[in-house]
Amino acid sequence: MFASKGLFSQLACPYQETCALPSCIFSHSDGKANAGAAVFQGEQSAVDDQQGQRKRQKVTYDRVEETEGEIGLGSTAASRATAGPPSLKSTPDSKAPKRRSAATKEISPPPLRWQSANGTRVPLNTAPAQNGRSSSGAATPSTPRAAVQIPVKAPLKVESLNPRVLKRGAPASHDMRYRLLKALHEQLTRLNSELAKDASHSEEELILSEQALITMCLDIEEEAAASPSIYSNLVKNKILSYKRMTVKQWVEERRKEVAKVKALEATSMSDTPMTKPSEAPKPIETGLNIHEELTLLHRLYTPITGLSKHGYATEIPTEKEIESAKQGIEMAKGWEVCDRCKTRFQVFPGRREEDGALTSGGKCTYHFGKPYLQERPPNEPKAKRVKKYRCCGESMGDSAGCTQAENHVFKISEVKRLAAILNFEKTPENLARVSDRPVCIDGEMGYTVYGLELIRLTATSWPDGEPLFDVLVRPMGPILDLNSRYSGVWPKHMAEALPWSVSAPDDKNGKLRIVESPAAARTLLFSYLSPATPLIGHGLENDLNATRMIHPIIIDTALLYPHKAGLPYRNGLKMLMQTHLNRHIQVVVDGKMDGHDSKEDANAAGDLVRFALAKEWSKMQMYGWVVKDGEFKPPLSKEPRPGALTGPKTMVDSPIKILSDTTIGRKRSREEMEADVEDGEVERGLDED
Repeated sequence: MFASKGLFSQLACPYQETCALPSCIFSHSDGKANAGAAVFQGEQSAVDDQQGQRKRQKVTYDRVEETEGEIGLGSTAASRATAGPPSLKSTPDSKAPKRRSAATKEISPPPLRWQSANGTRVPLNTAPAQNGRSSSGAATPSTPRAAVQIPVKAPLKVESLNPRVLKRGAPASHDMRYRLLKALHEQLTRLNSELAKDASHSEEELILSEQALITMCLDIEEEAAASPSIYSNLVKNKILSYKRMTVKQWVEERRKEVAKVKALEATSMSDTPMTKPSEAPKPIETGLNIHEELTLLHRLYTPITGLSKHGYATEIPTEKEIESAKQGIEMAKGWEVCDRCKTRFQVFPGRREEDGALTSGGKCTYHFGKPYLQERPPNEPKAKRVKKYRCCGESMGDSAGCTQAENHVFKISEVKRLAAILNFEKTPENLARVSDRPVCIDGEMGYTVYGLELIRLTATSWPDGEPLFDVLVRPMGPILDLNSRYSGVWPKHMAEALPWSVSAPDDKNGKLRIVESPAAARTLLFSYLSPATPLIGHGLENDLNATRMIHPIIIDTALLYPHKAGLPYRNGLKMLMQTHLNRHIQVVVDGKMDGHDSKEDANAAGDLVRFALAKEWSKMQMYGWVVKDGEFKPPLSKEPRPGALTGPKTMVDSPIKILSDTTIGRKRSREEMEADVEDGEVERGLDED
């Protein structure tokens, strides 16, 4: 029941003559107490060995003494047994042990802390080691200070379908909250059970357990309770949306939620710095000249095959596809979903007759900043993390928005619907231009009655970053919003811009000139390209779709530096520049950001490509590649050099001839390009990347 610890050893046993206990806790005149104490001490020693010994008992032939620190803590019971058996003979020292006062009594060490490791409980050593030995007595291997911590998914808290207790007070009666919770749970259970019936192997992770369904309902209800004035409407709208939802829509929603969870787990394991760099910008040194850089650039090409589901247009839509898209537009009668506030509204490309409006629904109130999870306060580690907006710091649900626009806006991502407005074109042959000199591009978009359209296009040369052209683009439809906060294009720029012409490409006052349509901007870009020209940019699918062009050779830095969670998640250009080059772009000046500079963004993508090329050449050198006699010579053996990083043993087996000035100054012939393909240079470079 409890451990006596010798508390009654000075009291006489009430059954002195008839006591038959082998280890009585009371004092006996015939020495039984001493025997019991010895047995008790032996048992206590065994317990101490298991739980981490605090005090060491010194064993002698005449008496048993409590000592502390005389023998190393790492000694075991077997080693103590060599000291000889303890004597059970009563001695004067053991008859009347002297009680210590509280002032002179030695302080016991703190209790052991226990830590769970792989399902087993082990003691956690918090005290410093004495005499160079650990408290466990065994030599433990030293562990690195900065160990990688793998996030462990916390188990779901067991909860019942009962409204949670809220800090701010309930927004409705308990009965009302319970009925709403029950109705919400019924709809979620219906969708989850229908998914479980016909779930494929890849959809098994989308199925929720019963406790997960309850937790999901409680989270939805608690989030709605943050807005007491519209609490009932929020929950009822959720119930209605799930009631109308099909299993296919439920699968898509679950996929997005699972992807978000995986992205958060990947972010927690990521070693990407979360703070802005305080060091000087890193210089980019590839160790190669410009001809050698151009020769190796093919190793970074981005194959666009299989990327159509992520927004890349790989083929020109057919007439049949365009016709079906037009029929869908007619059936929709102009109804769209706002890209900012998610409100349904109607678009009038020819303006509404009664008042000349371009859209319905009035003004758009929204948050332009992305939501994020606020960190928990240090004194409340179990507090719920609140989602807030980066633009104003308000919590989700507290307000409809902090910014107001005159019109609702929308975005079109479907390729065939984009082609219904202006069809795509592939890059034509251009014998007048150098094919081996890459071009960096960046486009800025604004909202019109036809969706998100191109309003500025910039092209620079690589790797020197010299501007080729920078023009404004007049969109095809009436403008709803120029998106000036991010595009950097304001109404006065569009109104004051002079027409662009070949004879006067630039304005003397530094103002941008304007071309008449996206088709004209595409023709201008085609004049600097050929099908063999590498096109560099960040998120190129947006720029290419806005320009309505398909190019065979691209280097997209969003794919060159992939997100750890995989597509569709992508790293931002600003974050990549801060992380890899310690450079700041798209900065806020005097508390205001006037928008992106497309020339700066285009050159930033080019610098990231040079940085990746430097890493690629460094990796090749580890495997023994050298520059010799105007060629990149492969290693003689397929094994890496001693001390080099391990990796695949096979690389490009044939030498790569460095491009010369004469080669760069002309367009390569079809025979030369086919010879490269036959030698396997291009295909092997694509496979390795």
